[in-house]
Amino acid sequence: GHSGTLDPKATGLMIICTGKMTKKLNDLLGSEKEYEGVMILGGKTMSFDTETEVYERAEISHITEEKIKENIKGFLGELEQIPPMYSAVKHKGKPLYEMARKGIVMERAPKSITIKEFEITGIDLPEVTFRVNCSKGTYIRTLVSDFGDALGTGAYLKELRRTRIGEYDIKDSITVEDFITRNSSGN
Repeated sequence: GHSGTLDPKATGLMIICTGKMTKKLNDLLGSEKEYEGVMILGGKTMSFDTETEVYERAEISHITEEKIKENIKGFLGELEQIPPMYSAVKHKGKPLYEMARKGIVMERAPKSITIKEFEITGIDLPEVTFRVNCSKGTYIRTLVSDFGDALGTGAYLKELRRTRIGEYDIKDSITVEDFITRNSSGN
């Protein structure tokens, strides 16, 4: 079993459990997660990332580092977040992304999430790099889209990397290739 899927365009830490360790999966699924990413200000996509084309553009020349950092305050603590249509959330047994790809939009109930830390780590407009420490169930793509909406410019996710799940850090991980090699050689 594993500790939760990543979006198709995301990279980073995924914990794989085998044997008796699969009993720890529920604890891992509920753990805090940390991500590093890059958002693009001044555009919107249906998927909130680069999976779909930009359908709306906005001017960003008025955006300053101060406005970006001030905007973070509204995205800390407990928040209500509506899962994106391009997600694995199920409706009548089918993932929403299947409907989204057909142009169907379903009403989705907001979910309670917690953003413990949201730090801007670099600004090179239109790109903004960031780090987020959040509760399970947080959609970083939605966080980025909402962040852009609050700035009045729109935003979408360019890159995302999960760097931590609970106490497990990507610095201590191995690659998929190493995992396969270790497990196919009987070690």
